[in-house]
Amino acid sequence: MSDVFDVVVVGGGPAGYAAALYGAAAGLDVALIEKSKLGGTCLHVGCIPAKELLETAAVFRTVSHASTFGVNTTPPTIDFSVTQTRKQSVIDMLTRGLAGLLKHRKVTVFDGIGSVTSTAATKTVAVTGGASGDVTVTANNLILAAGSVPRTIPGFDVDGTTIVTSDELLSLQQLPTSSAVIGGGAIGIEFASMMADLGTKVTVLEAMPKIIPGVDPDAARVVERSLKSRGIDIHTGVMVNGHETTATGKRVTFGDGQSVDVDLVVLSIGRRPFADLLGLPGVGVPVDDRGFVPVDAACRTGVPGVWAVGDLIATAQLAHVGFAEGMVAIRDILGEDPQPVDYFNVPWCIYCHPEVAFAGHTEASAKEAGYDVVTSTHKFNGNGRAMIVGETDGLVKVIAERGPDGRAGRMLGVHMVGPWVTEQLGQGYLAINWEATVDEVASFIQPHPTMSELFGETVMDLTGRALHG
Repeated sequence: MSDVFDVVVVGGGPAGYAAALYGAAAGLDVALIEKSKLGGTCLHVGCIPAKELLETAAVFRTVSHASTFGVNTTPPTIDFSVTQTRKQSVIDMLTRGLAGLLKHRKVTVFDGIGSVTSTAATKTVAVTGGASGDVTVTANNLILAAGSVPRTIPGFDVDGTTIVTSDELLSLQQLPTSSAVIGGGAIGIEFASMMADLGTKVTVLEAMPKIIPGVDPDAARVVERSLKSRGIDIHTGVMVNGHETTATGKRVTFGDGQSVDVDLVVLSIGRRPFADLLGLPGVGVPVDDRGFVPVDAACRTGVPGVWAVGDLIATAQLAHVGFAEGMVAIRDILGEDPQPVDYFNVPWCIYCHPEVAFAGHTEASAKEAGYDVVTSTHKFNGNGRAMIVGETDGLVKVIAERGPDGRAGRMLGVHMVGPWVTEQLGQGYLAINWEATVDEVASFIQPHPTMSELFGETVMDLTGRALHG
């Protein structure tokens, strides 16, 4: 073990372990401090468990509709305890794999709470309360990656039984008969979609005028229509006023005297940065009034030799953004003048049914930014692969800049909703970030029959020479 590490990373979630692995791959001597479990929110109470449960819902839907393919089965039932066991086995395998990778890269891992005690030329972090005992770790550079925790609502005390956040919901051993999901953003809609597909009567309560803000309205309407067709009640533009305990659960009041009786209340209103245990005010690292650590484009805190990444900073709370920020911080430590993360054009994926994926401008935001735009939209109901799979609900929309000649030019945004679109966004994301034109992208051959043909067809339409439009 080094007396002084090149880098100490506090936090073992996506941003933290990405920084540790990337730094070790570059030859740096790295230490990683994690207070709970390697992998952080994403691996244990976020991306991985949520998508595992959503895949269970997808399998349930498939079996339920198997007779349309001539495959006759008895009506499916759900044993959610088995689902949870499978979910945990996936998490455990990924956790062991991450631990093994860190060991292989010779990253020194400390188990305990990391609290910064000095940000002088040699940084020091006190590690307490874990299997590593009480030790002091020193380094030349410090990366803060302490992650986030769910936000809550005053008056809605989380009890893990009738009122839960995403942390508790993802470990329930039995699904409720009815549920109110407070928050219609990406996480809330994923939970609502999953529970409804598995038999829960779901009500979504969203304060904004529409669900999944940030998604192009054309795509959001497809999702809302699908959710309602599956029995989900959606109330937008309403504030939640409170709740009371009933004989069977909770009565949640909202809007103008409205209420709903449910077994379970799910708080899904986002996450807040968790800098609480880092001791930052005492060592001169600023924290703003929302709890975020302010940084520049290279994730520097302003205190020499200290960086902050992931959910600790006010950027998109996406695991893959954390990966990128961790690598930016390491490249900056190495003096490589890293290119900053382009936060506006990062890829977004929402794994409800139907799935949503997008990058870049919506039509409205492009116009607000001063672009003269031209758009094209094509639906999956004419796509051969979608028809074969039996999932034709959805569309692809491409937003492009109108050139001086009146023709579509540079691509500004790609928005998709439909089957497997989270796996199809890659080429659209690359096109947006490489500032490709529709003529350049339209020249590429799309394999047939595939879902991704619809993206190619939508781009071709913008050239004025679509095959099927």
